[in-house]
Amino acid sequence: MTSQLPLRQQFSRAGFVKEAHRLDQLPDDLGQEIAFVGRSNAGKSSVINCLCRRKNLARTSRTPGRTQQFVVFQCAADQRIIDLPGFGFAKVSKSKRQHWDRVIPRYLQTRQSLIGLVLVVDSRHPLKVEELSIVQWCEDVSLPILVLLNKIDKLNQKERAACRKFVGAELDSGSELVSIQEFSATKVQGLEQAFKVLEQWRTGEI
Repeated sequence: MTSQLPLRQQFSRAGFVKEAHRLDQLPDDLGQEIAFVGRSNAGKSSVINCLCRRKNLARTSRTPGRTQQFVVFQCAADQRIIDLPGFGFAKVSKSKRQHWDRVIPRYLQTRQSLIGLVLVVDSRHPLKVEELSIVQWCEDVSLPILVLLNKIDKLNQKERAACRKFVGAELDSGSELVSIQEFSATKVQGLEQAFKVLEQWRTGEI
């Protein structure tokens, strides 16, 4: 069965299915989903493309915030990737921001097939309130979360150490549900470590 393949292979087979504006437009709440979320300039689309070994699976742009829907990618019959709308610098209307402020927490709290969330952050900047809130939402509903410190290649060793220390202190909840890892989509760094965590989600080890 395809779904028994390692996630690395499943991700490489990912294909676009649909975009959804509301929860009831998502695929049936069955199987397993891994969702990706991040600020509009964190490189979320590039991270998805890197993990899937594809250049243009998730749309990337010089203009932050292009992802403004739930974007669904199918990896196997019972395995999906959900690309959540970016937040932060996206130039969207106030009503659309309010819509996603309601819908994304509801998705994280109620979606039964969701086995974990990947939060992509820009390692060059301190965590923002929205990012800390997402981690808290996940902890509140016992949802595993992987915080990827993307663009780590742009930092020197001293800056990397400072980043790890700061983020670790910010997210020091003592929870096994929260993982923090360095990553670079452009340099393809941190891939093995990320898939190790995602595999643990898939098999129920976390």
